Amino acid sequence: MPELPEVETVVRGLREPLLGRTFTSAWLDWPRCLVTPAPEAFRTALPGQTVRRMERRGKYILIGLDAATLIVHLKMTGRLYVALAGAEHEADRWVHFRFGLDDGRELRFSDARKFGRVYLVPDPAEIVGALGPEPLAEEFDLAAFQARLAGRGGQLKPLLLNQGFVAGIGNIYADEALHRARLHPLRAASSLSSDEQRRLYEGIRAALADGIHRQGASIQWYRQPDGTPGSAQDHFAVYGRTGEPCLHCGTPVERIVVGQRATHYCPACQRR
Repeated sequence: MPELPEVETVVRGLREPLLGRTFTSAWLDWPRCLVTPAPEAFRTALPGQTVRRMERRGKYILIGLDAATLIVHLKMTGRLYVALAGAEHEADRWVHFRFGLDDGRELRFSDARKFGRVYLVPDPAEIVGALGPEPLAEEFDLAAFQARLAGRGGQLKPLLLNQGFVAGIGNIYADEALHRARLHPLRAASSLSSDEQRRLYEGIRAALADGIHRQGASIQWYRQPDGTPGSAQDHFAVYGRTGEPCLHCGTPVERIVVGQRATHYCPACQRR
């Protein structure tokens, strides 16, 4: 599933073609992906709305309009891209939403597995209001992170995946952040020293920033809006590298399952 770096890359790639454009039509053929409103209300409400803002909140894409916000969650296989109306695109075989634009192009949402979700709401807080803070926000400093850790029980890996704790981190970047911090994924959050808390904070921010710098990880379905893959997957320290030597110490990377999620770590660098 695309995580914060992938979603941020999509948002940045869509700003130029979408900002200032007005929607002229809305077509969909898979209503289950549309959470709210009902399809007919959606088709009526979207045309005439102009794109004023393109933002990301956690793993959600927020397209701010005149009187509403169009929200998209890519889930596992979702792709958003802009194409000329009538022109074919290699991802069109899975297109379930087409949004006409006033310049003769379309914003298309392709989703092979049909797990993606689309919302049109007057207030985005209805959908994203319960998310935790943005881990790369300037105001999310070390003190703010330590305050959120205070009183937290449970293991580190599930905590990082908890979108109410911090928004946007998924399986890939949780593994990479923990490796950067030299912390075992099964460590109890309450057991961290002040220095370990600092290392985890810095590891999270560094892993995410590096993912954005490399335009995300194209392991399976994810592509940038222009169709090109990201390159973050070519620079992972542990994720997906089971049995390969740790880039820091040479010890083979191990794989365990934590909370039903594949988890990768170096048993030498990340001692429990």
